[in-house]
Amino acid sequence: MVLAMAHVYVLNGPNLGRLGTREPEVYGHMTFDELAESCVAAAEGLGLTATVLQTDDEATLIGWLHQAQDEQAAVVLNPAAFTHYSYALRDACAMLTTPLVEVHLSNPAAREEFRHTSVISAVAHGTIAGFGADSYRLALRAVAALLADRS
Repeated sequence: MVLAMAHVYVLNGPNLGRLGTREPEVYGHMTFDELAESCVAAAEGLGLTATVLQTDDEATLIGWLHQAQDEQAAVVLNPAAFTHYSYALRDACAMLTTPLVEVHLSNPAAREEFRHTSVISAVAHGTIAGFGADSYRLALRAVAALLADRS
């Protein structure tokens, strides 16, 4: 019997589509397309399939979380600026019954004070931040481990 590979959505919020040109001293020089390719490859190496998406629209991001729940897919989420104030996004994350790992390229705790609070962290299995693109690879490893613990 062949088991289907587990699926993970790698969801990204506002301004992440501008990676590579947006504050490279903070977010690095990797473009969003390069980050997406890296995530897909890392997921495959862990026995997962990944869909990597980015939007600047809060409603679209919430819709993707609903879709992940409906499909019982795990989620790696970089909520970007929504991290700090979007209770609607937090509520969509809270209804997930699959692993959710919050991820950030930079370390919000080492930046401006308004970035120190995440409304998402309390409903995520964990948060990985400050390791640039490696944050995503570490988050995917965490998701794979969480999924393995469930089976």
